Amino acid sequence: MASCLGLYVESNLIKYAKISKDHENVKIDSFGIKFYESFGETLKQIIEETSTYRTPISVNLSEEAYTDFNMFSLLTKKDLQRAIETEFETICSDKGKNPNDYEKRYALVNSTEDKEKIKVIHVNASKMELNKISQNFSKYRLTSVAPISMSIANIAELKPKQNVMIVNIEEKTRITTVIDEKIYDVKVLEEGSKEILEKINIKEGSRSKAYESCKNTTIYTSNAQDLGQDVEGHLEDIMPSLYSIVGQVRKLINESPNKIDTLYITGTIAVINNVDLYFQEYLSEVDCKILKPYFLQNSVKEVNIKDYVEVNSAISLALQGLHEGIEGMNFKKASFSDKLPEWLVAKEKKGDSKNKGITNDLLSELDTVEINLLRSGVGLLLTIIIFSVISILLTRQIRDKQEETDELILDTKTQIASVQSDTQKIKGRTNEYITMRENLENLNDRINDTNRTRNAIPNLLNQIMYAIPENVQITSIQNTTQKHIVINAQAEKYEQLGYLKAKLKADNILLDVISNSGVKEGDLVKVTIEGDLP
Repeated sequence: MASCLGLYVESNLIKYAKISKDHENVKIDSFGIKFYESFGETLKQIIEETSTYRTPISVNLSEEAYTDFNMFSLLTKKDLQRAIETEFETICSDKGKNPNDYEKRYALVNSTEDKEKIKVIHVNASKMELNKISQNFSKYRLTSVAPISMSIANIAELKPKQNVMIVNIEEKTRITTVIDEKIYDVKVLEEGSKEILEKINIKEGSRSKAYESCKNTTIYTSNAQDLGQDVEGHLEDIMPSLYSIVGQVRKLINESPNKIDTLYITGTIAVINNVDLYFQEYLSEVDCKILKPYFLQNSVKEVNIKDYVEVNSAISLALQGLHEGIEGMNFKKASFSDKLPEWLVAKEKKGDSKNKGITNDLLSELDTVEINLLRSGVGLLLTIIIFSVISILLTRQIRDKQEETDELILDTKTQIASVQSDTQKIKGRTNEYITMRENLENLNDRINDTNRTRNAIPNLLNQIMYAIPENVQITSIQNTTQKHIVINAQAEKYEQLGYLKAKLKADNILLDVISNSGVKEGDLVKVTIEGDLP
């Protein structure tokens, strides 16, 4: 059964939990909280109490930084790595920092806002901090150093299509958003349990007493009287910070592009009575709960579940050390001894007398049969080794070629998509050009028609002036369409009007000249003559 000791370390506080795991069965062997003045001495006490001299240890980062940005999903694995590295170097350059001073890890998740993008959750930690952690645990088997925000989800009971926000109120408040069982966002608030415990410590004179006072404090909600609870504790020291945290959590929920279904509360402040009800009052649209380890649901009877909740951070780190959660978030570079099983590391050497007996037996004289058997065994062993080496090399080459082929295929698909996009753009430009050319030709036609009409009308009036006979009056001339002219005229005799019509036609003043039969009104005959400008 594999086991790991999870340690969550703050300024003056260590939460610890030793976890054993056999397939899907998870068991908490020991757990607790210790306040310390000397980290080394307190760590030694924890190791002795939990009997974890050779057990793998998983510990948290304390000053890690989180950034997130988007990358195109069509990038190859190598191009994506280079792009992420370039993005981090740009961020460091903007802040005046050296990117070589930091150890980096990242997690990838599909963006819910842009299906063509991948969201990168980038975590970095100072190499100086990592060196300090390594020195503090140099006498023990440290195998995992992980950010608590990326490991706290290990203990949550997550379901497909469910959106969860985990508010871990430790020394700082770290808020982890999980979308469809995958960590999607991390935010860090400077406010947390530190200032609350410091205020209570001033009054109680002891950090441990301050913690116990905090644990025994009850927050009063609108239903407090119904529960029959009495006023006690240090609410005046707790509520200002807690109110600020709730307000910032509510803002994050409102700004989240994904609807949050459940809010889990954990960390030091989660031990305060009714803290979940307090969150529920301000976040009525979300189901607020205390985070309980998924493997302890409805199974713990002999120990108060609240005692386990106190060390949730340590439990999640222990599970991270047992290879649960996101792979690749371990900031501790694995050594050869880290890869050895616990029983092998803890195994003690055999006695000298037995070693001597084995040595003398091996050095004793061998007969012919034994020599032949030994030669056959050595030959078979060499054959197996050579075959294994060749198989490994061939497998590696095949895998490398397959990766190269996959990259080429993906790159070709990317180029094809780019060409298709360019083709669509060219077609769009061509259609725009054809439309503009047609509009220009129509505009030129209208301008030409206008120019012709502008000169034709004065010419028409001038010709009519010379063609109109005496005693004929033109009452109106209308240009009804582009070239069509309608003339209303009157005279005392039909012959005079007929002469005007004939003159307009004979002199080509108008084309296709027609007229009505005329109307007699009193002494005057009125007629309408129509025709087209030449």
